[in-house]
Amino acid sequence: MEMEKDKIRIFSGGCACGAIRYAATTEPVAQIHCQCRDCQMRSGTGHGSYLVFAGGGAVDITGTPTVWTIAGDSGKRKDHAFCSVCGTPVCLTFPATPGVTAIHASSLDDPEHFAPTLRTYASSGHAWDMHDPQLVTFERMPPS
Repeated sequence: MEMEKDKIRIFSGGCACGAIRYAATTEPVAQIHCQCRDCQMRSGTGHGSYLVFAGGGAVDITGTPTVWTIAGDSGKRKDHAFCSVCGTPVCLTFPATPGVTAIHASSLDDPEHFAPTLRTYASSGHAWDMHDPQLVTFERMPPS
């Protein structure tokens, strides 16, 4: 649940069974729809939706997620954390960029607080996976 507490928003959520919980007390640095094939296959839809937080300790995770590791297009590792009990994907971390955590928008206690502004990997998108034309769109990843 997102709450205002002394003007600090808290983004909280977790897996479907409650074994994994998280809370983020900073504003996300990005809110994106990613249409890469990895996100499509993992989500079972045309994209994955994420809130990206930066800074050591920006996201506090309780519980012990199972981690599935893959290499992204850059060849750098991406660690996908999910609940081993219910299978809910919860977050991604990137060992090459410590302190960056992307949480799955649908795992928020209140997913209505997700406000995407970016779409990445549009080159892998499908015509049936419609997005707001106002989103800033990149064919792959945005430039660093």
